[in-house]
Amino acid sequence: MLSRALAGAICAAGLLATTCANADPGYYPMSNFMAMFSAVPRQVVSYPASSKYEPGTVVVSTHERRLYLILGKGQALRYGIGVGRDGFTWSGVSTVTDKREWPEWNPPTEMLRRRPDLPRHMRGGPANPLGARALYLGDTMYRIHGSNEPHTIGTAATSGCIRLTNEDVIDLYNRVKIGATVVVQR
Repeated sequence: MLSRALAGAICAAGLLATTCANADPGYYPMSNFMAMFSAVPRQVVSYPASSKYEPGTVVVSTHERRLYLILGKGQALRYGIGVGRDGFTWSGVSTVTDKREWPEWNPPTEMLRRRPDLPRHMRGGPANPLGARALYLGDTMYRIHGSNEPHTIGTAATSGCIRLTNEDVIDLYNRVKIGATVVVQR
């Protein structure tokens, strides 16, 4: 039994070392370790309502705490997400107007009023709450972004932004084009 555990630990260390060597600069796979146990795995699912949307459309179901990237032909790629807590949910249609890797973060004035302890500016990187990537939504203050708190995926903990694990937001970022429609449903 001990030998199996030791062999498993050696394999995990080798896999982690390989993952780190191939990872995005500044990205630490261990930061999403807890997400392996709490997040919803990304997967292609049947999505009958996909006929209402063009392929490439992002549909966010805050009630389900899921994001669907419409693939067409009745299918979508489903991601687990964190959503706005009570009083911070919203719905509507927007467009992806910008995409950034390791985005900088400037908390909005409203957030600073609630949390004066927050920094006024934070450079991009693993400690940044926006995570590895961000998709900016129209002229709103909302984004679809990664997280340095992957254990919050599947919860209602944000101030209205849509949060994914860093692995998932990198995948979504690579698939979604600027100009894509984003539909947020409650």
